[in-house]
Amino acid sequence: MNGNGKGDSLAVLIDADNANPAIIEGLLAEVARFGVASVKRIYGDWTTPGLGKWKASLLEHSLQPIQQFAYTSGKNATDSAMIIDAMDLLYTGTFDGFCLVSSDSDFTRLAARLRESGKMVYGFGEQKTPRSLVAACDRFIYTEIFLQRDDSSAAAAEGHQGAITRRSSQELRQDAKLCNLFRQAIDAAAGDDGWANLGPVGSHITKQMPEFDPRNYGYSKLSELVEGIGLFTLRRDNTLLWIKNQRPEKRGG
Repeated sequence: MNGNGKGDSLAVLIDADNANPAIIEGLLAEVARFGVASVKRIYGDWTTPGLGKWKASLLEHSLQPIQQFAYTSGKNATDSAMIIDAMDLLYTGTFDGFCLVSSDSDFTRLAARLRESGKMVYGFGEQKTPRSLVAACDRFIYTEIFLQRDDSSAAAAEGHQGAITRRSSQELRQDAKLCNLFRQAIDAAAGDDGWANLGPVGSHITKQMPEFDPRNYGYSKLSELVEGIGLFTLRRDNTLLWIKNQRPEKRGG
């Protein structure tokens, strides 16, 4: 499978019916961390009023709108159009990865199929996204992290979850799954002295939990999240950060 080098060519496919327009700037900035967005397409029935707020973003962010009429009431033709396009783009052999922007579980099989072809798949969706789609991606980023505080009320009014708030140390320690993931990742990456490089620890957790991201807990960096949990020892060695499975020693005072 291709790596996530910054020179990778990516196809960004957005389901306008299942994405919040307020996320677009943060979304594209995140995509740029993984590679170059060579294709940016957004799918929906652009004759409907519901997509009006997306229209302002089309020119500004060079998004190519793909028109898809709803042939039958209650059926989502947009999904089919997006899936067909994704497979057409796959067969060109041009792209190293795909960014699928939707909270719809209908794209689960598409994500799995793209990965079977050796492509990196980055999923973007709200925290309500079904587990099946999250697990089918190499990485899954919850789009609530792209919402600013002043976007929260507007997002809630449209049925979207608001911006994420920082979890306290007590809340983090009560998250048994999170703490166990850290312990297991440290054990897997540690040397004989018990110390593990923080970078590989984060990568190991992501392999086990594609949606893992410190920002989901309100912390901008992995090291800040570790310090917030308070159950592990961190030390800096020049530019490297190391982590160990023990509580940090309390400083006298």
